[in-house]
Amino acid sequence: MKKLHLLSNAHLDPVWQWQWEEGAAAAVSTFRAAADFCEQFEGYVFNHNEAILYQWIEEYEPELFERIRKLVASGKWHIMGGWYLQPDCNMPSGESMVRQILAGRTYFREKFGEGHDPTTAINFDPFGHSQGLVQILNLAGFDSYIFMRPDEMTLPAQDFIWKGFNGSSVMAHKVWGGYNSQLGKSVDKIVKWMDENADAPIGLVLWGVGNHGGGPSRVDLNLIAELQGAREDFEIVHSTPETYFAELAQVKDLPAFEGDLNPRFVGCYTSQIRIKQKHRKLENELYMTEKMLSMAALEAGLSYPYDDLQAALQDLLTSEFHDILPGSSVQSVEETSLRGLDHGLEILSKLKARAFFALAAGQPVAEQGEYPILVYNPHPYPVRGVWECEFMLEDQNWNEEYSMPIVYKDGVRVPSQPEKEDSNLNLDWRKKVVFEAELPPMSMNRFECRMELLAEKPSPALTADQGKFVFQTEDLYVVINALTGLMDEYAVDGKNRIAPGACVPLVVNDNGDPWRMDVNAFRDVLGRFQLMPPGQGTDFSGVDKGLLPSVRVIEDGEARTVIEALFFYRNSQIVQTYKLPKQGSEIEIHVRVFWNEKDKLLKWSIPTTIGDHAAYRGQTMFGVAELPKDGHEAVAQKWVAAVDGHSAFTVINDGVYGSDFKDGEIRMTLLRSPAYCAHPILDRPLVVQDRFLPRMDQGERQFTFWLNAGNKKERLEAVDREALAHGEKPFVLSFFPSGLGELPGCPFELEDEVVQLTTFKREERGDGYILRLFEPTGQARETAIILGRSGKSIPVSLSGFEVKTLRLDPIEGTISEVALLEQ
Repeated sequence: MKKLHLLSNAHLDPVWQWQWEEGAAAAVSTFRAAADFCEQFEGYVFNHNEAILYQWIEEYEPELFERIRKLVASGKWHIMGGWYLQPDCNMPSGESMVRQILAGRTYFREKFGEGHDPTTAINFDPFGHSQGLVQILNLAGFDSYIFMRPDEMTLPAQDFIWKGFNGSSVMAHKVWGGYNSQLGKSVDKIVKWMDENADAPIGLVLWGVGNHGGGPSRVDLNLIAELQGAREDFEIVHSTPETYFAELAQVKDLPAFEGDLNPRFVGCYTSQIRIKQKHRKLENELYMTEKMLSMAALEAGLSYPYDDLQAALQDLLTSEFHDILPGSSVQSVEETSLRGLDHGLEILSKLKARAFFALAAGQPVAEQGEYPILVYNPHPYPVRGVWECEFMLEDQNWNEEYSMPIVYKDGVRVPSQPEKEDSNLNLDWRKKVVFEAELPPMSMNRFECRMELLAEKPSPALTADQGKFVFQTEDLYVVINALTGLMDEYAVDGKNRIAPGACVPLVVNDNGDPWRMDVNAFRDVLGRFQLMPPGQGTDFSGVDKGLLPSVRVIEDGEARTVIEALFFYRNSQIVQTYKLPKQGSEIEIHVRVFWNEKDKLLKWSIPTTIGDHAAYRGQTMFGVAELPKDGHEAVAQKWVAAVDGHSAFTVINDGVYGSDFKDGEIRMTLLRSPAYCAHPILDRPLVVQDRFLPRMDQGERQFTFWLNAGNKKERLEAVDREALAHGEKPFVLSFFPSGLGELPGCPFELEDEVVQLTTFKREERGDGYILRLFEPTGQARETAIILGRSGKSIPVSLSGFEVKTLRLDPIEGTISEVALLEQ
């Protein structure tokens, strides 16, 4: 007989149109009703996932939690999915998705014991799914996946084999008819499925009141019981995801699909940009701080603060919820989420300082007139960059002379220069020094800064000539147009990589829908930012002692030249800062936006000289996605690249996820200004028309981009590590050490120049340490881990895009491969 599996659930967003307290209240009432029905109805099984909801039940109604534990043990209540929550499935890093699973798995094992590990992952509500998920699911012990969106995407079948990177695959099921049902209407939904799928040997229907909880109802359960007795063509059973997929594999040969399950709701790649940027910052700070603490625990005897790190991790995981990170919640949820992200960042700032000072042990006492600068590189390979450090002189200098900071390494002068410090005290006292250097792997690097007394502060050497600023080094040739403020040339290795007028901010037509459910592209340009006239730019800069040009050199020295340009569009302004290095070809551009537009979108355009038929690629979770090249909005993580047969142009960002590409032009999506949680419904207006309504991201927002170009193979091999180094930036601090203690060693290094270390942390159970390696180019690669204490070389083979998890035994000094979830 044909069989229909009924999956009873209660989709419950912890936040969305409501705050978390209301979500917790809905969870308690929903779970209480579900427990009643599990106890009262023979054969009924309730399914629910999301550890965060169970945590709320455990804390706020412990008696109910004990009832659920008994129901789980008896098979009446099924722990479904087993993740921390249903996250966005495009924007979190691969490592963050591992932590979503690991945190959920750890919680459920602790509270419900072994033997309740789900093998079907579920993400009913997220807005699209990265192909990188497949390998993560494989490695985490999942063989199947249930999802609902994209709604209109053409797939080979309702059930199919979803193929990921590195040859991984899972069975996948696209939800039919939505993840919920209206109260008392579940039977109507079930009958409709049977009518439409009369010849299907097997099927799955989800039911239960959802979105704000509710789940099963007595009336629905009674109606389903009647239907079960009345139908002879289908055996209708209350079921679980695992039972469905086990039987599905026996009765169907499934077609295959390879690629992302995208796009859906492309506005969510950009809405509420503060959440996205702060989420990225917390990701970076968490994984960097774990690396520093692991190093300090192994090499300096520091106690590893597992519980504090778990608190910060839960802040990160909560922020990844599919109505928080995509920016589809109400304004009060945005503010609460920012507060939660700040909570995690504050925990990590203290832990990072604890690790830093422990790792500074053994540094010699400073000599007279020396200001020590310590830089810790958390990566197991050398990192080259331009580093910034602020510190105080030992005394205030009230004379007219200028104390010029000069940086040395082991007595040898390194390229360095002074720049404007954050303070505005017009006194020779606070210093900011910028210097260029390469940092050895996983080590504390010591620099010495000394002062040279000059008659006055040096003035910038670069000036405009014939309406343009021309910057030239052995590696780089850049032209900034003094009349437009835009970049007209960017040549690497003698080849110009852009068309004139690059880095222009574009204003694009948009509407008030934060999801932007009706389109997949933002291409209707309304206008572009223009250079401010000198008077307007001078007033905007807050200067009252003369007229300033709106394009000007503000810093110039041995390490870099910094050019600032001022733009405006209607009531909005932008300060764009070009940081041009004296070594290397990567340029940094900082964009400070004062945004006062409504129902509009801000893009940042780079017309490259890569051909019209170039590919467009972007970083995704543990992989590289092929992105649309027809102007449709794309989602990617830390970098995107325009690529032809020989060259690549890469753009690294600090928290921007949306972009598009067409005819060689990259457009990064910076800001949207829709209403909060404005959902298209029938032909009604998106928002009420009788009052002021706030719009998203009004006011000051900041963005940083790093541009580079060159040989295709070299660029694509380097960009992942470059992006990681900009995100998990080596920690710099001026500190006068005591000279006590011993210098810590380097626990290990990576032999090659490509493979990533995505995590270095203590294991969940035990005293070992977890290393996760990832191959980021799609090419098979051999590397080795060189242990610092013994010098032993441990070879590691990785296929393209492969993830491997290793365990370092600190007592035995050995490394062995373990499962992703550390079992």
